[in-house]
Amino acid sequence: MLREELQKHLTEKILPFWERLKDEEHGGFYGYVDKELRIVPEADKGCILHSRILWTFATAARALGSGEYRAYADWAYESLARFEDRENGGVFWSVTFDGRPADTTKHTYCQAFAIYGLAAYYRLTGKAEALEKAEALRKIIEEKCTVSNGYGEAYKADFSPESNEKLSENGVMASRTMNTLLHVIEAYAELHRAKPDAALAKLTESRLRIVREKMFNPEKRRLEVFFDAEYRPLLDMQSYGHDIEAGWLLWDAAQEVVPAERRAPYREMCLCLIRSVRERAFTDHGLKNEWVNGVADELRVWWVQAETMLGLAEAWEMTGEAQWPRDLRTQWAAIQRMIVDPRPRGEWYWSVHEDGSLTDRPMVEEWKCPYHNGRMCLRLMEKNPAV
Repeated sequence: MLREELQKHLTEKILPFWERLKDEEHGGFYGYVDKELRIVPEADKGCILHSRILWTFATAARALGSGEYRAYADWAYESLARFEDRENGGVFWSVTFDGRPADTTKHTYCQAFAIYGLAAYYRLTGKAEALEKAEALRKIIEEKCTVSNGYGEAYKADFSPESNEKLSENGVMASRTMNTLLHVIEAYAELHRAKPDAALAKLTESRLRIVREKMFNPEKRRLEVFFDAEYRPLLDMQSYGHDIEAGWLLWDAAQEVVPAERRAPYREMCLCLIRSVRERAFTDHGLKNEWVNGVADELRVWWVQAETMLGLAEAWEMTGEAQWPRDLRTQWAAIQRMIVDPRPRGEWYWSVHEDGSLTDRPMVEEWKCPYHNGRMCLRLMEKNPAV
């Protein structure tokens, strides 16, 4: 059964790797591990990485009833306080290895992931302080990061606007990104699970409408990725990983905050995204990365492969069609063959080429985390897929 395989993989491969990165001397978790599995103790530590570690261990502890994972969640929670700006509010992008501010950018995306981790920790512990911090960050996003009909992206420490290099790529500088809005919605849905609130549900539904009305391109069957301030797309691009992630994540959020009688358009959009990605990018060797200006990127990236599992499983649950469990098994086999690091102390490679050869990306840095593959295991364990 796939559920048992995933639980074994989570508890014997993924979580032990991250447990070994606990920095007993300076707090938090080491921020960089190279492709040879060498830890760089004095590397900066990223807030996104620590927020995702917090979410993973808190959710694993709640799902498996593990005191060991609870202890790591506690450690991650205490570590997250180092990123807080006590003067201006919000969380910094990164701190030094010993906890001093490093990159003091306040990115909306970063605030959202701190909410996500704190909400999961509150769900585990009921600790009022964690919920208060999550609510304070939600207030920061809504008061400091909001521009007309959506969110800005990057800010300086005092929340004056900053250029958005961190979430722009492919030669464009985006005023708005699909990625940031997607993960604000994700964070708000998790916060709503932690403590249901009618105002939060209404707010989150309004953000879902922005995705459907401004970012979803029904003719091209994709989410546009990078936008100017008026939601005009800046690039002819489909991010296969984000689209299949959005296919399950947005539907999950809609089920959490949108009344049943208003959910149908979100179901239709999400299923369209998953089907589009399957038709255009799914192979026996994992999912392609993205398509830009007519050229497909054939890299197999760790987080894209994990989100593919979740998108396929969601489509199976939504439709009951026989193709989805077959694809799920094909994808899991590709992950084990190409992405999982077979070394005893390894986890997942960042990325591999189409032929399976490795790229030079590290095993851990500010973006490489246990959230995508850990969540893949945890969510599918919860759904108990009989494959």
